[in-house]
Amino acid sequence: MRIAVDAMGGDYAPDEIVAGARLAADEVVAQIALCGQSDRLERLLGNPHGRPANIEIRHASDVIEMGESPGAALRGRDDTSMAVAVDLVASGEAKAVVSAGNSGAFMALCAMRMGRISGVKRPAIAVPLPTPDGPRVLLDAGANADCKPEHLRDFGLMGAMYAEYALGIDDPRVGVLSIGEEKSKGNELSKAAYELLAQTDLNFVGNVEGGDLYANGCDVIVCDGFVGNVVLKNSEGVAGVIMKQVKHAVTTNPLLRLVSPILRSALRGIVKQFDYAEYGGALLLGVNGVSIVGHGCSDAHAIRNAVRFAERAVAGELIEHISEVFAERAKALA
Repeated sequence: MRIAVDAMGGDYAPDEIVAGARLAADEVVAQIALCGQSDRLERLLGNPHGRPANIEIRHASDVIEMGESPGAALRGRDDTSMAVAVDLVASGEAKAVVSAGNSGAFMALCAMRMGRISGVKRPAIAVPLPTPDGPRVLLDAGANADCKPEHLRDFGLMGAMYAEYALGIDDPRVGVLSIGEEKSKGNELSKAAYELLAQTDLNFVGNVEGGDLYANGCDVIVCDGFVGNVVLKNSEGVAGVIMKQVKHAVTTNPLLRLVSPILRSALRGIVKQFDYAEYGGALLLGVNGVSIVGHGCSDAHAIRNAVRFAERAVAGELIEHISEVFAERAKALA
């Protein structure tokens, strides 16, 4: 198994990307292909005899910058680190690709060069939502701002496969994000999606309210990309504000300062539960290959976990299971 990594993509590339690959190399059996400017990657990896045996370099002279538009980034630029990494999966040389670079360009490249799984109309970004009881899956988290009911049904099918074969959740519960638990609540999209999901053989639990996202009543939460991205960014913002307020209280309250070592230890555990870096990134579901969309500010820890998660998803045959589900649906509709 080979995992392609866009070594030049991200705010801290290539230094943190290479450092993360080195960490992951000791924990995975996969071959890691670092794609990027070989002279810089060679310097960061150091002496060939001292680097992990399962790291290789694939040269790419060009880099897609974070601020570039996806259209401009794709036209006639086959030698970018991102394109070379994606092409390794498209050609069958690699089973998975990881990039913390320009997410719009990465998703477009994956869809164009790897192709969509037969029957999937829209790929979706599936984000793990950390909770004290284990992760939940939210999709779509930003790939599709405007959706039709059948798209949300497909997101539910893919999300259930993700939860089962990548996260190890047996018979995952699937719900539609809405403004009330009742079947009649929601907008036209969510109500129509409810009807379609209820007709599948999924473990469909109905509507899920925003306040229940981090509760233990649902494993896969389905919504359009506009709503999903707002939910994701809002959750990140609230978590950041709470941590700042807690730190301020500890530093300004004499009594709390006395127990600050104990508090810091407890808070580190809580922060770790809700840290995106613990999962490494989000899966782009619906394309022909495991594709991990990393956060732009991914550090070595996040890249390490992204590579580990990619290997787990490949080993769990996630793409094969999604393909099988959509093939069975096509037969049933024929």
